[in-house]
Order: sequence, then structure tokens, then C-alpha cells
Amino acid sequence: MSVVALQSSHPSRASSLALLIAVTGVVYGDIGTSPLYTLREVFAGPYGVPANHDGVLGILSLIFWSLLWVVSLKYVLFMLRADNEGEGGVMALTALARRAAAAYPRLAGLLVLLGLFGTALFYGDSMITPAISVLSAVEGLEVVLPALGHWVLPVTVVLLIGLFLIQRHGTARIGIFFGPVMVSWFCVLGALGVHGILHRPEVLEALHPWWAANFFIAHPGIGIAILGAVVLALTGAEALYADMGHFGRRPIAQAWFGLALPGLLLNYFGQGALLLADPAAARNPFYLLAPEWARLPMIGLATLATIIASQAVISGAFSLSHQAIQLGYVPRMQIQHTSSAEQGQIYIGVVNWALMVGVLLLVLGFGSSGALASAYGVAVTTTMLIDTLLVSAVMLLLWKVPRWLALPVLLGFLLVDSLFFVANVPKILQGGAFPVIAGIGLFTLMTTWKRGKENLFERLGETALSLPAFIDSVRLQPPHRVQGTAVFLAARTDVVPHALLHNLLHNQVLHERVVLLTVVVEDTPRVPEDRRFQVDGYGEGFYRVVLHFGFMEEPDIPDALRLSHLEDLDFSPMRTTYFLSRETLIPIRNIGMAYWREALFVFMQKNANSSMRYFQLPANRVIELGTQVEI
Repeated sequence: MSVVALQSSHPSRASSLALLIAVTGVVYGDIGTSPLYTLREVFAGPYGVPANHDGVLGILSLIFWSLLWVVSLKYVLFMLRADNEGEGGVMALTALARRAAAAYPRLAGLLVLLGLFGTALFYGDSMITPAISVLSAVEGLEVVLPALGHWVLPVTVVLLIGLFLIQRHGTARIGIFFGPVMVSWFCVLGALGVHGILHRPEVLEALHPWWAANFFIAHPGIGIAILGAVVLALTGAEALYADMGHFGRRPIAQAWFGLALPGLLLNYFGQGALLLADPAAARNPFYLLAPEWARLPMIGLATLATIIASQAVISGAFSLSHQAIQLGYVPRMQIQHTSSAEQGQIYIGVVNWALMVGVLLLVLGFGSSGALASAYGVAVTTTMLIDTLLVSAVMLLLWKVPRWLALPVLLGFLLVDSLFFVANVPKILQGGAFPVIAGIGLFTLMTTWKRGKENLFERLGETALSLPAFIDSVRLQPPHRVQGTAVFLAARTDVVPHALLHNLLHNQVLHERVVLLTVVVEDTPRVPEDRRFQVDGYGEGFYRVVLHFGFMEEPDIPDALRLSHLEDLDFSPMRTTYFLSRETLIPIRNIGMAYWREALFVFMQKNANSSMRYFQLPANRVIELGTQVEI
């Protein structure tokens, strides 16, 4: 009995260990590479913090308590509980907050706008993370081999271009190495940290919060502004929440407290110990902490770690774009699945090339990780603040947590997030405008697309014919009926699609079975099969079918209809024809949005992926009928 139990426990332990390794590789790449540049920016950057006893202990205390409060408490122990049926991230949280505020339309609208802006800022962060991470790793050449310092930029550019070029082939094959590399990275971080701490153990005094408070007293000129550098140690915290759908809350928490957090803290304190012994090491305390013989291998390991961190951010941008497309905030784009086994392995070419251009412009424009650090933090702190506001609505309105219990916690999160945000505002004038401008631009695109689609539906609805009236007219004056099933895609469930009217007008025929199909994307990640279909029969061979999908699912219409098992309907491929409406938009002044936004919407509509590809319809069974619409 005990032997059987022991043997059966091995696979469980092995699978749990494999999951923890995978979590480390995907989730903690960004925050795990922060030691490369955080303390260097504090002591050798523009802040002018002296690398003396009080300065070092004060900064280390701020980093220690920030990691505990923001990452450990807020994200790992709190935010991971705010899941949307297992999914996390700002887009999933926005859907959850909108549901929570459904009884308050204005508040719901405001929360959606906040979520969209947080989503837009993520893309700005997705450009800065690969640029600063890979650049800071390659800059180790300047420490180990100063004569090769002029190769830093070319090598960084080549590595980044190669990273974006391999995206279309997927990362399933090389992804198996991500976890072991990052586990090795955190172990090396911890080992180097212990090596430094043993030489100056007094650095552990920084665990006391008094040193954090004393820093503000001893350095009144720097004040809150230093948090703009401390926040570099927190970049990547949002990834804990965004990747919850892939791994679950428990493995993410276990990997954080068991490996990532100890490795980070030991390395920061080890770098601090080095600065206490040699303040001149502030020029690059990360690499100078390593023994001279280990610095060149450290460059290789750091480069691998930063590439993995960049890959995680890029994959996150693909996933977030997919969610935004499903929820109707972004035009449809062609999505390529790079793995037949993993549903989440996708590639979106438009997003990939846009990110590559942005990353290369940042590397060539700023030229060093130190200069990029001045731009880093604005998008991160704004997203953290938005997360707090959204989860506040969820906690108070959806979970119904008593205010006496919820408000102290939420106000604490809000206060710390606000301090970090205020500290990073001056960075907008020091290069931090880039993620802000990128975020505003993307926010404008998303809101224009959403509002444009609403205006389009309103204009189409003005001339639409109600379905009961149309069926009555067919009953009184029956047209010629042909064999087969005609599926007409319609955005609204109460009117006749324009494609159906045009088909009857020009071809003078109707199929023996006419299905008016509407696809609804819910604000939940997935919809169970028993709630996928909603079918109503109207007589005269007319049926209304509503297909429900979650925002993480692929809307494959033929496959969904094939699995519907509707006895009265035959959806066999050779007997089913799909009819689509293609609108030609004409922007008109003084109607709907501002004219420039209407023109922008028309441009996005023209370049959006077709409904045929998006809904995975067979090309040889699709008929498109066009109409002109003034918006």
C-alpha cells in the first residue's frame, strides 16, 4: 500500500516541479533581470545618491519593502485572487470591473476607459523592456572587455532583430529551455549575493524599515524622486497577474516566494555590500559583484535571461492583442497558431513588426540602458495604479467586501502606487514621453475603433427591417426557394441582415433553410459547451442562432455549428453557404465622431482582417455582398 502510494506520488511531484520551472521561465523574466540596472541607475545615474553607508542601506531598505508591499502583498497575495474565471491581466480585470459596475453605467464606462489606457501602456512597456534588458546585459562587455565597448549597440540590435524574426516560427521548441535558464539565473543571482553579503554582513541592517524612512530625512533634496529609480526593481510585477491563466495562482506564488524573491533580494543586498566596500563599483555593481573569471560567462547568461524576459513580454503582447480583438477594441488581425498542442501559442505579424520597430528606435535613439532607465517606469507605475482602481471596483461592488475591511487595504495600495507614479512624472520630460505618447496613440485607436463600430451599427440600424415583418412578407409573397442552408452573419439579433436583403433583391431566391447567425463574445475567458448555442425557430425555414464565445477562445463558426447537433438544420460543408456583408464607409462631417476619427476608423476598417478568416469560414462557400454607409 505504501509502495503504491509512493510510486503514484512521483508523477505529481515531477509535474509540480516542471510547472514551477516553467513559471520561473515565463513569469519572472522581466523582474528577474532588474538587478542588471537598478542600483547602477540609483547611484551612478542622474539622482546623485552617494554610495555611502546611509545611502546604500536606505536604498536597499526601500527596494526590500517595495518588493514585499507591491509584488508580494499586492500582486501575489491579493491581485491573483481577482481572477476572471482563472484569467488575469488588465484586459481580463477590465471585463471583471465592467461586470461589477453594471448597475452604474457611467462608472462602468470610466472603468473600461481606464482599462483600455492600461492596455495601451502595456504596449509601450513591451517596447522598453526588450530594449533596456538586452542592452544592459550586453553592456557587460564594457566592464569585462572595454576595447569592445563600441560593439554594444550593434550586438544588441542584431540580437533583438533575431528575436523578432523567430517569432513567426513559434517558441514551443526553444521554450523548454526558458525555465532551466531562468532557474539557473536566480540561483546565480542568489549565490553572487551571498558572496557579497559575507564580506559586509552589516548590509543586512537594511531589512529594518527605519533605514527607508531615514533616507527621506537624510536626503530631503531627492525626496520622492528616488522612487523613480526604485521602481525599476518592480518592473514586471504585472506579469504575475497577466500570466495567471497559463499557470494558476498557486504555482506563481510558490515560484515567487521559493526562488525569485530570495534570489533578487540576495543579489540586491550583495550589490549593496559591494558598494559599501567600494563606492566606485557604482558604475556597474551587478557585473563587478561577480569574480573576474566569472564576468564573461555572466554576460552570456545575462543575455540569455534578458532575451527570455523579452520573449515573455512579446508573447504577452500577442495574447493581450488577441483578447482586445475578441472584445471588440482592436480591428481583426490575422492570427497564426504556432503550436498544435498549446492554444496560447500565437503569432500576430502586425504586432510583432510594430514592436520591433519601436524597440530598435529606442535602442538607437537612447544608446544606453542608463538613458533608457530615465524613460522606464512611467508606463509601469500608471498600469499599477490602474490595476488598483479596477480591483477596488471589483472588491467593493462584485465581492461585496465590507468597506471597513476593504478601504484600509485599498487606500494603502493606492497611496504607494500614487507615490511611485508621482515620482515618475518628471521622467516624461526625460524620455518617458515615449511610452506615454505610444499609450495615448494606441488608446485613441482602440476608442476610435470601438466608437466607430457602434456608430456603424447605429447607421445600419436606421434602415434595417425588423425580422418579424420580413418573415410576414415572405409568407405572403413566397420567393423561389433553393436547396441548402444559407447562413447570414448579423451583428444584431432583431433585424434582417443587409446581405439577406441584397441577396433576395438581386437573386430573387431564398434557401430552404435560412440561418441568421450572431456571434457574441462574453466578458469571460471561456463559455461552456452547454451555453454555446441559443437557437430560435421563426417558421418559413428561418432560424436565429446565437453563438457565445469567451474572449480567450477562437470563434470557429463551422466547427461550432457542426457540433451543435441541431436536428432541423444541415450544416454539412457542401450544403451550407455563408453570406457576409461588406460595408464601404464614407466619412461625413457633423455625423458621429470628429471627422479625423471617422477617417481613421475607415482606414482601420479597410485594413482589418476579413470576417471570413476571422471566423474560419471555408473560402469556397462564402459570398460577400457590399453596401455603402455614411458615418
